[in-house]
Amino acid sequence: MNERSTIRLRRLEASLAQGGSLRLAEAAALCDVSEMTIRRDLAASDGALVLVGGLLMRADDPRHAPAYDLAVQRDRHAEIKRRLCERAMATLEEGDTLFIDCGTTLMPMAAGLPSDLSLTVVTYALNVADAVSTRPGVRLWLLGGLYQDSSRSFEGDDMAATIARLGINKAFISAAGVHDKKGLSCFHFHEVAPKRAAIASAEHRVLVVDPSKHGLVRPARFAGLDEIDEVITEQESMEV
Repeated sequence: MNERSTIRLRRLEASLAQGGSLRLAEAAALCDVSEMTIRRDLAASDGALVLVGGLLMRADDPRHAPAYDLAVQRDRHAEIKRRLCERAMATLEEGDTLFIDCGTTLMPMAAGLPSDLSLTVVTYALNVADAVSTRPGVRLWLLGGLYQDSSRSFEGDDMAATIARLGINKAFISAAGVHDKKGLSCFHFHEVAPKRAAIASAEHRVLVVDPSKHGLVRPARFAGLDEIDEVITEQESMEV
């Protein structure tokens, strides 16, 4: 990193020393450079500052959401997730074509699909596909593309179009944030297209979410609560 980049980053760190955030345009104006220059500075930095949803913030600021860690999320609220997935699986019927979203919430469902039903599972998540591939009687459709290790899922330009061509009976959707006014959101922007495509094409849209996600807003919004037919949470399942 050159000296000018170092000076700019120090100026930004000083501006954020008391917390808060800066829009990318504000950070660029503060340093009298372009937004692309700020992006390049951040890419070459030690990670003390992060850009999330167009906002620059300190990586260690506790008031902002941390980066998504799949291994950590897997162990959080594991028993609750298992119970929620049991309810979700109780709705399955012979011949269903299911969309199973990425993340860890729906993993107990992927690993426990009933062996006495013929099902087709559509997913863009490698961990879901790995679990489903061992289930007897289940046909797997894995949507591929560029692999994103942070969420063990794929990103592809044609993913939404492929989902739209499939006859999905039930879409099981996960979210990292559920807010009454702001709707449903997640950490990763590449998840928005497949989530939206599944919501648009499925006959029945089911949100499966543990209570820790309630009231939160994450960087990437993908739907409103009014686009969901049913919510399975720690309380009883509810129609929306």
